[in-house]
Amino acid sequence: MPEVPPVEYTTFGKSGEKISRIGLGAWQFSEAWGVTDYRKAKAVVERAVELGINFFDTAMVYGNGLSEAALGKSLRESGVKRDEVFVTTKIPADFLNPLDVMKAVEKSLKLLGLSYIDALLVHWPPVWHNYPTHVYARALEKLVNMGLVRHLGLSNFPVELVESFRNSLSRVDVEVFQHRYNLIERWAEEEVIPYAESCQITVQAWSPIAKGALTGKYTPDNLPKFADVRAADPVFHPSNFTKVWEVVKLLKRIGEKYNKTQTQVALNWLICSSPVVVPIPGAKTPEQVDELVGSVGWRLKTEDWVLLDEASRAVNISYSVYYIEHEPAI
Repeated sequence: MPEVPPVEYTTFGKSGEKISRIGLGAWQFSEAWGVTDYRKAKAVVERAVELGINFFDTAMVYGNGLSEAALGKSLRESGVKRDEVFVTTKIPADFLNPLDVMKAVEKSLKLLGLSYIDALLVHWPPVWHNYPTHVYARALEKLVNMGLVRHLGLSNFPVELVESFRNSLSRVDVEVFQHRYNLIERWAEEEVIPYAESCQITVQAWSPIAKGALTGKYTPDNLPKFADVRAADPVFHPSNFTKVWEVVKLLKRIGEKYNKTQTQVALNWLICSSPVVVPIPGAKTPEQVDELVGSVGWRLKTEDWVLLDEASRAVNISYSVYYIEHEPAI
């Protein structure tokens, strides 16, 4: 493996605990993204540990537990000590019945091979079953009281529901959010990130390179094919990607000034944008882990950050494109 500079670190929420300035998401260890061979998953995790990444994210629904199992086994076999890594996982909204909360977390701990979870996030608000916020908030807080979970977080929650959740807790607080946030999808900047900054809440940025749209791998003439999980994402629709492509070309030009890739510049832009934002990109190979680590340890100059800021504001992703184009046959 080539020599890679050491990763940098930041603080998790209000806890004072050290986490790497970039984390590793593990959604790719599932059928959705194709890394179902444990040997490949292990190689990715071991390289991340070797380079100093200690912040790992997964979820119960990723591969229906496959991601958790692969991540947990890989960490154990890497030889890293338990207190040297910080693992977050997410409980889906359907499991927020207090009875299911306990069962699901016990299963998650078994799959991860851990005695406790560093941070448990609610994956989405429970819109299907309408569990009252105070009911599942207290059920989750009980896990902290029992020592099964150390910190709580919320993924994809609006600020109004965050406030309700926090007000339902008696002795702990929310320490981490998780939201879609990247250079071309910036709605998190409107409410979520300012709120997180004011409350010292870490924001795990998921899809931080827009599912690969910002990497330079794809062009207007080479978009994801039908079988690819990305193919139906509106970001890759030709009407949207034509605008995205202008940002990708700018990422390349700026990257050449720093000897960095488009991916590294896009991730560094996020890191420069807010002290609470920690991107959690995925990686399918150890080489991709090397690239991710190369996104930290340096900073874009202000003028380059501004150029990307202005270019990205010209990109307005339409998420209704497929619906608008579709004409039902009746």
